[in-house]
Amino acid sequence: MPISWFLALRFLREGRAQSALIVLGAAVGVAVMVFLSALIGGLQTSLVAQTLGTQAHIVVRPADELARPMLRATAATDVLARVERTAQRARSIDRWQHVLARLSHMPGVTAVSPVVAGPAIATRANATRAVLLIGAEAARFAAIYPIRRRMVSGGYDPSRTGCVIGRELAADLGVSVGDKLRLSTGGESSEMYTVEGVFDLGNREVNRRWLLVATRSAQSLLDLSGGVTSIELRVASVFEAESIAAAVRSSTGLVADSWMQSNAQLLVALRSQSSSSEVIQVFVILAVAMGIASVLVVSVAQKRREIGILRAMGTRRSTIVSVFLLQGAIVGVVGSLVGAGLGAGLGAVFAGVARNADGTPTFPFAISWALIGRSSLLALATGVLAAALPARSAARLDPAEAIRNG
Repeated sequence: MPISWFLALRFLREGRAQSALIVLGAAVGVAVMVFLSALIGGLQTSLVAQTLGTQAHIVVRPADELARPMLRATAATDVLARVERTAQRARSIDRWQHVLARLSHMPGVTAVSPVVAGPAIATRANATRAVLLIGAEAARFAAIYPIRRRMVSGGYDPSRTGCVIGRELAADLGVSVGDKLRLSTGGESSEMYTVEGVFDLGNREVNRRWLLVATRSAQSLLDLSGGVTSIELRVASVFEAESIAAAVRSSTGLVADSWMQSNAQLLVALRSQSSSSEVIQVFVILAVAMGIASVLVVSVAQKRREIGILRAMGTRRSTIVSVFLLQGAIVGVVGSLVGAGLGAGLGAVFAGVARNADGTPTFPFAISWALIGRSSLLALATGVLAAALPARSAARLDPAEAIRNG
């Protein structure tokens, strides 16, 4: 065994109480980092998943219609041109099949679904509700939204005269699977539909407003023969949605709205959570580093005589430095192993105790090997850096003075 390893282990064994304290301090620091990072990471993942459960990652649609003024206002005229915003109507994307094929092959895009959407009125006996009529291919639409996993009754594969509605809308109209309701739009289009399924996407407003039908049914009711009002996309990495949306806008010339634009306040909240976690971790690292450094400084003071004797026997300064650096590294490694286990255990207990009424964790706990590895490496680096100052101080001791005053 190299002399530096032998001395480092011997010094740690001789000061068992001190060694146990600094290992415990490093372990608590790592446990706090693992627990806090996993808790905030799980909470952010849950919030994003809940948000995107009722929203496509990117929605591609035609640009809004704008009125063009017939008269341009100038300083020489007394007439002021007033341009009012044009009322928007359901319009199809030009050559949408070509656009769909192009979007399907874009890097990062995992699913695309052409959608026909517009306002409609659902009527059942004396009950009438305003709904958002959505027509789409079942397989494509289910790749964007978790509709099939959230069916309360029936299934999602609407026929030509079938529809699938949300749980709140079914309660408002007093219908269930097999019942009929009438759908009508602003024009004269009106048709009877049979309820073939009821879903619950976890959003009350969506459950009350969405009414899903086959693509051709929506095209007929909204007078959009062969057209689609939007193309919805799902991407592999949700936080790259805005950059992919920018590429879509550049490639197609259409409007492409990402979920990051629609949920800007949520992103601010997520970034604030991450910043708070990082600040807390910085202070934890400083506390652990100060604890290791202070204990090793005391160790140098206690071992002055031994260090002086070693230097008088010809031990090099670099060896003395490596002894204390190895002590810091050993403390970091042992503390990280104990702390990782402690943090994971605390997270498991916390997730098991705090649960919703349906049995799911109130605060999801997202722990990974990458998180444990990152925290362990950080603890190791902290231990080595904290030991650098005591190591340098030990190496600069004068042998004769250290033996005389030790």
